Amino acid sequence: MSKRNSQAAKTAARERLRQERERQAKRDKAKRQVVVACSIVGVLAVAGGIGYFVVQNSKPTGWDKAAEAKVVLPANSSGKDGTTVLIGDSKSDKVVHLYEDPRCPACASMEQGLGETINKGMKDGDYKLSFTLGTFLDNNLSGEGSKNALSALGAALDVSTDAFIDYKGALFSAEHHPDESTDKFADDSYLIKVADTVDALKGNKKFQDSVKNGTFDPWAMRMSDSFQKAKDVESTPTIKIDDKVIKNPGSVEEWNKTLKDAGIGK
Repeated sequence: MSKRNSQAAKTAARERLRQERERQAKRDKAKRQVVVACSIVGVLAVAGGIGYFVVQNSKPTGWDKAAEAKVVLPANSSGKDGTTVLIGDSKSDKVVHLYEDPRCPACASMEQGLGETINKGMKDGDYKLSFTLGTFLDNNLSGEGSKNALSALGAALDVSTDAFIDYKGALFSAEHHPDESTDKFADDSYLIKVADTVDALKGNKKFQDSVKNGTFDPWAMRMSDSFQKAKDVESTPTIKIDDKVIKNPGSVEEWNKTLKDAGIGK
Protein backbone atom coordinates (compact mmCIF):
# COMPACT_ATOMS: atom_id res chain seq x y z
CA MET A 1 0.00 0.00 0.00
CA SER A 2 1.53 3.26 -1.04
CA LYS A 3 1.92 6.04 1.43
CA ARG A 4 -0.28 8.32 -0.66
CA ASN A 5 -3.11 5.80 -0.80
CA SER A 6 -2.94 5.37 2.99
CA GLN A 7 -3.23 9.12 3.54
CA ALA A 8 -6.20 9.33 1.18
CA ALA A 9 -7.90 6.53 3.09
CA LYS A 10 -7.40 8.33 6.39
CA THR A 11 -8.77 11.53 4.90
CA ALA A 12 -11.82 9.70 3.57
CA ALA A 13 -12.35 8.04 6.94
CA ARG A 14 -12.22 11.38 8.77
CA GLU A 15 -14.75 12.82 6.32
CA ARG A 16 -17.15 9.91 6.85
CA LEU A 17 -16.80 10.33 10.63
CA ARG A 18 -17.52 14.05 10.36
CA GLN A 19 -20.62 13.42 8.27
CA GLU A 20 -21.84 10.75 10.71
CA ARG A 21 -21.38 13.16 13.64
CA GLU A 22 -23.40 15.80 11.81
CA ARG A 23 -26.21 13.33 11.11
CA GLN A 24 -26.23 12.22 14.78
CA ALA A 25 -26.33 15.83 15.95
CA LYS A 26 -29.34 16.45 13.69
CA ARG A 27 -31.09 13.33 15.07
CA ASP A 28 -30.42 14.42 18.66
CA LYS A 29 -31.76 17.91 17.94
CA ALA A 30 -34.90 16.45 16.37
CA LYS A 31 -35.48 14.24 19.44
CA ARG A 32 -35.10 17.20 21.78
CA GLN A 33 -37.62 19.17 19.75
CA VAL A 34 -40.13 16.31 19.95
CA VAL A 35 -39.66 15.97 23.74
CA VAL A 36 -40.11 19.71 24.27
CA ALA A 37 -43.19 19.75 22.05
CA CYS A 38 -44.74 16.82 23.91
CA SER A 39 -43.97 18.45 27.23
CA ILE A 40 -45.66 21.65 26.15
CA VAL A 41 -48.70 19.72 24.94
CA GLY A 42 -48.81 17.84 28.25
CA VAL A 43 -48.64 21.02 30.29
CA LEU A 44 -51.31 22.63 28.17
CA ALA A 45 -53.50 19.55 28.50
CA VAL A 46 -53.15 19.54 32.29
CA ALA A 47 -53.74 23.28 32.46
CA GLY A 48 -56.70 22.90 30.16
CA GLY A 49 -58.07 20.06 32.28
CA ILE A 50 -57.69 22.08 35.45
CA GLY A 51 -59.27 25.06 33.75
CA TYR A 52 -62.18 22.94 32.56
CA PHE A 53 -62.62 21.49 36.05
CA VAL A 54 -62.63 24.94 37.64
CA VAL A 55 -65.09 26.28 35.07
CA GLN A 56 -67.39 23.29 35.45
CA ASN A 57 -67.36 23.53 39.22
CA SER A 58 -67.96 27.25 39.17
CA LYS A 59 -71.05 26.84 37.05
CA PRO A 60 -74.28 27.28 39.02
CA THR A 61 -75.96 23.99 39.95
CA GLY A 62 -79.63 23.25 39.61
CA TRP A 63 -80.04 24.09 43.28
CA ASP A 64 -78.20 27.41 42.82
CA LYS A 65 -80.66 28.26 40.08
CA ALA A 66 -83.56 27.13 42.25
CA ALA A 67 -82.43 29.52 44.96
CA GLU A 68 -82.98 32.40 42.52
CA ALA A 69 -86.10 31.04 40.82
CA LYS A 70 -89.68 32.08 41.44
CA VAL A 71 -91.20 30.20 44.37
CA VAL A 72 -94.26 28.02 43.97
CA LEU A 73 -95.89 28.03 47.39
CA PRO A 74 -97.17 24.69 48.66
CA ALA A 75 -100.77 24.74 49.74
CA ASN A 76 -101.05 24.82 53.54
CA SER A 77 -97.96 27.01 53.91
CA SER A 78 -97.92 30.67 54.86
CA GLY A 79 -95.58 33.58 55.50
CA LYS A 80 -92.86 34.94 53.23
CA ASP A 81 -92.08 32.43 50.48
CA GLY A 82 -94.35 29.94 52.24
CA THR A 83 -91.65 29.08 54.79
CA THR A 84 -94.08 29.09 57.71
CA VAL A 85 -95.51 25.62 58.22
CA LEU A 86 -97.94 25.78 61.14
CA ILE A 87 -100.22 22.79 61.66
CA GLY A 88 -103.07 22.18 64.08
CA ASP A 89 -106.41 23.64 65.15
CA SER A 90 -105.53 24.28 68.77
CA LYS A 91 -107.35 27.19 70.41
CA SER A 92 -104.30 27.56 72.62
CA ASP A 93 -101.59 30.01 71.64
CA LYS A 94 -98.95 27.41 72.53
CA VAL A 95 -96.60 26.42 69.70
CA VAL A 96 -94.11 23.56 69.56
CA HIS A 97 -91.52 24.37 66.89
CA LEU A 98 -89.32 21.62 65.44
CA TYR A 99 -86.08 22.31 63.55
CA GLU A 100 -84.85 19.29 61.59
CA ASP A 101 -82.73 18.21 58.62
CA PRO A 102 -84.04 15.28 56.53
CA ARG A 103 -80.65 13.47 56.60
CA CYS A 104 -80.18 13.97 60.36
CA PRO A 105 -79.92 10.64 62.25
CA ALA A 106 -80.76 12.27 65.59
CA CYS A 107 -83.94 13.69 64.03
CA ALA A 108 -84.82 10.21 62.82
CA SER A 109 -84.21 8.82 66.30
CA MET A 110 -86.44 11.45 67.88
CA GLU A 111 -89.16 10.89 65.31
CA GLN A 112 -89.07 7.14 65.90
CA GLY A 113 -89.26 7.56 69.68
CA LEU A 114 -91.50 10.60 70.13
CA GLY A 115 -93.04 11.40 66.74
CA GLU A 116 -96.45 9.85 67.41
CA THR A 117 -96.64 11.40 70.88
CA ILE A 118 -95.73 14.88 69.61
CA ASN A 119 -98.23 14.59 66.75
CA LYS A 120 -100.95 13.40 69.12
CA GLY A 121 -100.57 16.49 71.30
CA MET A 122 -101.12 18.62 68.21
CA LYS A 123 -104.14 16.58 67.11
CA ASP A 124 -105.59 16.71 70.63
CA GLY A 125 -105.41 20.50 70.49
CA ASP A 126 -102.80 20.96 73.22
CA TYR A 127 -100.62 23.06 70.89
CA LYS A 128 -99.86 23.79 67.26
CA LEU A 129 -96.84 22.31 65.51
CA SER A 130 -94.45 24.46 63.53
CA PHE A 131 -91.68 23.16 61.28
CA THR A 132 -88.50 24.69 59.89
CA LEU A 133 -86.37 22.29 57.89
CA GLY A 134 -82.73 22.76 56.95
CA THR A 135 -80.27 21.22 54.52
CA PHE A 136 -76.90 21.88 56.15
CA LEU A 137 -75.95 18.19 56.10
CA ASP A 138 -75.73 18.35 52.30
CA ASN A 139 -72.89 20.82 52.75
CA ASN A 140 -71.26 18.94 55.62
CA LEU A 141 -71.42 15.51 53.99
CA SER A 142 -71.75 16.52 50.32
CA GLY A 143 -74.77 15.58 48.28
CA GLU A 144 -78.28 16.89 47.81
CA GLY A 145 -80.50 14.45 49.70
CA SER A 146 -81.65 16.95 52.31
CA LYS A 147 -82.66 19.50 49.68
CA ASN A 148 -84.38 16.89 47.54
CA ALA A 149 -86.29 15.41 50.48
CA LEU A 150 -87.29 18.90 51.61
CA SER A 151 -88.66 19.63 48.14
CA ALA A 152 -90.63 16.37 48.29
CA LEU A 153 -92.00 17.39 51.70
CA GLY A 154 -93.18 20.59 50.04
CA ALA A 155 -95.02 18.43 47.50
CA ALA A 156 -96.59 16.46 50.37
CA LEU A 157 -97.62 19.68 52.14
CA ASP A 158 -99.25 20.77 48.91
CA VAL A 159 -101.46 17.68 49.16
CA SER A 160 -102.45 18.14 52.81
CA THR A 161 -101.03 18.77 56.27
CA ASP A 162 -101.73 15.13 57.18
CA ALA A 163 -99.74 14.00 54.13
CA PHE A 164 -96.86 16.23 55.24
CA ILE A 165 -96.86 14.87 58.81
CA ASP A 166 -97.16 11.24 57.72
CA TYR A 167 -94.55 11.55 54.96
CA LYS A 168 -92.07 13.20 57.29
CA GLY A 169 -92.59 10.33 59.69
CA ALA A 170 -92.04 7.81 56.90
CA LEU A 171 -88.80 9.49 55.77
CA PHE A 172 -87.49 9.44 59.35
CA SER A 173 -88.65 5.88 60.04
CA ALA A 174 -86.22 3.09 60.89
CA GLU A 175 -87.28 1.31 57.71
CA HIS A 176 -86.63 4.16 55.29
CA HIS A 177 -84.15 6.60 56.80
CA PRO A 178 -80.67 6.01 55.35
CA ASP A 179 -77.35 6.46 57.09
CA GLU A 180 -76.48 10.16 57.00
CA SER A 181 -73.42 9.46 54.83
CA THR A 182 -75.60 7.75 52.22
CA ASP A 183 -77.23 10.30 49.95
CA LYS A 184 -80.24 8.11 49.23
CA PHE A 185 -82.78 10.93 49.40
CA ALA A 186 -81.15 12.44 46.30
CA ASP A 187 -82.95 9.75 44.30
CA ASP A 188 -86.47 10.85 43.27
CA SER A 189 -87.57 7.26 42.76
CA TYR A 190 -86.65 6.43 46.36
CA LEU A 191 -88.61 9.41 47.69
CA ILE A 192 -91.62 8.28 45.66
CA LYS A 193 -91.18 4.72 46.93
CA VAL A 194 -91.32 5.95 50.52
CA ALA A 195 -94.34 8.13 49.67
CA ASP A 196 -96.20 5.04 48.48
CA THR A 197 -96.31 3.91 52.14
CA VAL A 198 -98.42 7.00 52.95
CA ASP A 199 -102.13 6.67 52.16
CA ALA A 200 -102.57 10.25 50.92
CA LEU A 201 -99.55 9.99 48.61
CA LYS A 202 -99.71 6.41 47.34
CA GLY A 203 -99.98 6.53 43.55
CA ASN A 204 -100.59 10.29 43.74
CA LYS A 205 -99.55 11.49 40.27
CA LYS A 206 -99.62 15.18 41.17
CA PHE A 207 -97.24 14.55 44.06
CA GLN A 208 -94.99 12.34 41.93
CA ASP A 209 -94.83 14.91 39.13
CA SER A 210 -93.93 17.63 41.63
CA VAL A 211 -91.05 15.51 42.93
CA LYS A 212 -89.76 14.58 39.47
CA ASN A 213 -90.10 18.12 38.09
CA GLY A 214 -88.64 19.82 41.15
CA THR A 215 -91.73 22.01 41.47
CA PHE A 216 -90.91 22.93 45.05
CA ASP A 217 -87.12 23.12 44.71
CA PRO A 218 -87.16 26.94 45.01
CA TRP A 219 -89.40 26.66 48.08
CA ALA A 220 -86.97 24.15 49.62
CA MET A 221 -84.10 26.59 49.14
CA ARG A 222 -86.07 29.41 50.80
CA MET A 223 -86.99 27.10 53.68
CA SER A 224 -83.34 26.11 54.05
CA ASP A 225 -82.38 29.79 54.14
CA SER A 226 -85.00 30.37 56.83
CA PHE A 227 -83.44 27.58 58.86
CA GLN A 228 -80.00 29.17 58.52
CA LYS A 229 -81.36 32.46 59.85
CA ALA A 230 -83.17 30.91 62.83
CA LYS A 231 -81.97 32.19 66.19
CA ASP A 232 -80.60 29.83 68.85
CA VAL A 233 -80.59 26.84 66.48
CA GLU A 234 -77.14 25.29 66.41
CA SER A 235 -77.95 21.63 65.71
CA THR A 236 -80.77 19.28 64.81
CA PRO A 237 -83.12 18.38 66.19
CA THR A 238 -83.87 21.59 68.06
CA ILE A 239 -87.20 22.01 69.81
CA LYS A 240 -88.66 25.32 70.86
CA ILE A 241 -91.79 25.88 72.91
CA ASP A 242 -93.12 29.40 72.57
CA ASP A 243 -89.84 30.38 70.86
CA LYS A 244 -87.71 29.11 73.75
CA VAL A 245 -85.23 26.27 73.16
CA ILE A 246 -85.83 23.28 75.42
CA LYS A 247 -83.66 20.30 76.24
CA ASN A 248 -84.40 17.47 73.84
CA PRO A 249 -86.44 14.86 75.74
CA GLY A 250 -85.15 11.31 75.73
CA SER A 251 -88.45 9.61 76.46
CA VAL A 252 -92.21 10.09 76.39
CA GLU A 253 -92.12 10.70 80.16
CA GLU A 254 -89.57 13.49 79.74
CA TRP A 255 -91.64 15.01 76.95
CA ASN A 256 -94.80 15.00 79.06
CA LYS A 257 -92.91 16.63 81.94
CA THR A 258 -91.54 19.27 79.55
CA LEU A 259 -95.06 20.07 78.37
CA LYS A 260 -96.32 20.27 81.95
CA ASP A 261 -93.49 22.63 82.92
CA ALA A 262 -94.47 24.80 79.93
CA GLY A 263 -98.09 24.88 81.05
CA ILE A 264 -99.33 22.69 78.23
CA GLY A 265 -101.90 19.96 78.54
CA LYS A 266 -104.30 18.90 81.23
